[in-house]
Amino acid sequence: MILLLQSAPLLLLLGLLVTGRAGPLVAVLAALAAALPAALVSLPAGAGLLPFLAEEALRGAFLALQPIGVVLGGLLFHAAVERRDGAAARAAATPRAIFTATLLMGVFMESVTGFAVGAVFALAALRGMGIRGAPAAALALLALCLIPWGGLGPGTALGAVLVGVPAQEIAALTALPNAAWLLALGPVCWRLSAAAGVPVPGGERLAQMAMLAVMATILVAGHWVLPFEVLGILASGVPLLLALWRADPPRDAAGWARAGRALVPYAVLTVALLGARAVPAPPSWQPYAALPAFPVTHVAIVLLVVSAALLALSDAPRRRAAGALHRAARPALVLLLYVLLARWMAGSGATGALAQAAAAALGEAAPFAVPPLGLVGGLVTGSNVGSNAALMPVQKALGLAAGLPPLLAPSVHNFAGAAGAGMSVGVTALVCGLLADGTRPAQVWRLLLPSMAVVLVIGWAAMVLLR
Repeated sequence: MILLLQSAPLLLLLGLLVTGRAGPLVAVLAALAAALPAALVSLPAGAGLLPFLAEEALRGAFLALQPIGVVLGGLLFHAAVERRDGAAARAAATPRAIFTATLLMGVFMESVTGFAVGAVFALAALRGMGIRGAPAAALALLALCLIPWGGLGPGTALGAVLVGVPAQEIAALTALPNAAWLLALGPVCWRLSAAAGVPVPGGERLAQMAMLAVMATILVAGHWVLPFEVLGILASGVPLLLALWRADPPRDAAGWARAGRALVPYAVLTVALLGARAVPAPPSWQPYAALPAFPVTHVAIVLLVVSAALLALSDAPRRRAAGALHRAARPALVLLLYVLLARWMAGSGATGALAQAAAAALGEAAPFAVPPLGLVGGLVTGSNVGSNAALMPVQKALGLAAGLPPLLAPSVHNFAGAAGAGMSVGVTALVCGLLADGTRPAQVWRLLLPSMAVVLVIGWAAMVLLR
């Protein structure tokens, strides 16, 4: 009975979304109502329900403030750099442009910023090509395939601290299944492109697989010589530059000038973000010692400052800013509610209890529960930080009890949880909210089922081959 109550919020949430009976906002409100009895039966003896709910609501608001700020900053940045002249109002929807927008530019932006900004940028580019609906949302979510390194890897670093192992070693082992998944995303991208009405010919498929192979090689080999935090930027940035050159090489001085002007905002943002990361011990707001601080150099603040400066230099800055703020309102509310749900479930102990019950029921097959538990953890929490905070210690204990190497279970969880976070309830709801065309998460997930299945297969293979 207790397990049924603990699982009810997640079952209700997923049931409403998958069947399409409710949108993201209604579904999360229903799940929040079901989370009240789940929290009540999960709390330690003597803990009051109302004080817990209030405290976790404040913690959730603090945590949500950071990704909401990043989403807002990303939309403002896009509004500042978006070209409004009629000649550039819509880019051509070609296989090469779709691949570059999602698995190159989107991945690069996610590696620099984190917090699903890569999907926001990819979606904006896809909308500019005239691509809408579930295919656009699913393609945009492909940009979140390197989440363990997104935003310079705070989730991976937190998980390493929680289980007491070096972050560099966890990231290096995580790179192996993640590189395999990256290669598998080529066919996934082609299928989604076809669903969007843009089939990918054979020659372009070979070129895209070559790009993905370069990304996978840099990701795996780079951990031998470079800090893990920069590997996402490097793995996506090198092929991105090659793709941009291949798409439109400057042929004269005017071409070089246009290319330079187009790259300046992105270069300024990248330098500002990396420079902010290099500031030692910046002033921070940290009302809760157990939660990540909100430093003045946080990606959200840097994004907002850079975006404000670019908007000020643009034409019609007020109209651009107003449009971005209007688009951000509903996704911000939905994101806040999903973070609140994750806090109530994880903070009460309901999430951990469900994971332990599943592992106990599997017995000797418990190690094979690591990938699905990680995937579900990411799908529910919506972030690598949340997934690792909630389940990585449990996953490590599962691995050690089964006689696995100490790094294996945490690393596979880091991969699967991050993959799930990129297709999570909250992030998918955010992307659907930005589309604002009636697209439901269930439609998007149906298109992404092959990607989810590949995550599980690769995770299980890693548990066998790397033990």
